[in-house]
Amino acid sequence: MGSPSSIAVRELPLFPLNDLVLFPGQPLPLHIFEYRYRIMMNTILETDRRFGVLMSDEQSGEIATIGCCAEVLRYQRLPDGRLKMLTLGQQRFRLLEYVREKPYRVGLVEWIQDDPPSDDLYGLAGEVETLLKDVVRLSAKLSDREIELPDEIPTLPTELSYWVAAKLYGVAAEQQALLEMQDTAVRLQREAEILSSTRNHLAARTALKDALP
Repeated sequence: MGSPSSIAVRELPLFPLNDLVLFPGQPLPLHIFEYRYRIMMNTILETDRRFGVLMSDEQSGEIATIGCCAEVLRYQRLPDGRLKMLTLGQQRFRLLEYVREKPYRVGLVEWIQDDPPSDDLYGLAGEVETLLKDVVRLSAKLSDREIELPDEIPTLPTELSYWVAAKLYGVAAEQQALLEMQDTAVRLQREAEILSSTRNHLAARTALKDALP
């Protein structure tokens, strides 16, 4: 890989989070209580309100090198100095190196984006959306409770791929792999595989439930 363009490279304060992967366009509420991160947030609130979120493996402690930039939309400062924040995922980045680690990590990062698609992805995106709706419907039937998707699901394939990936709770390693992909089609195909497997599993459980008295 050649040297990244200086236009696409910047220093970014970094916030590792245990088994949490942030995707572009997705909200992330935060409660900032640790002193070093209070310092970090107070600093970024005086500048462009942006910082990088990186997934940290809770068991190994290993920190990912590809993450997502977050922007603070609004915040509340509590009397004891803690902060409550609502942030929103922006563009993805690759960590090139750490610039410093105290009082909080700052990294030199380059922005990354998906490669331009070679095919029309709307058909594949529609398949993923249909599979997701099937999973939600079967989950609701199994749990005997209402589960509804929001009215406004993203229609653009890349945005949909991020949105679906963010909904795959409890599988941080899989989410990280989806975040790192730079091909929308490959990401959507992987999501279709995951959702299809989940749908088949739920359908079998639903059939068993219906068969039992």
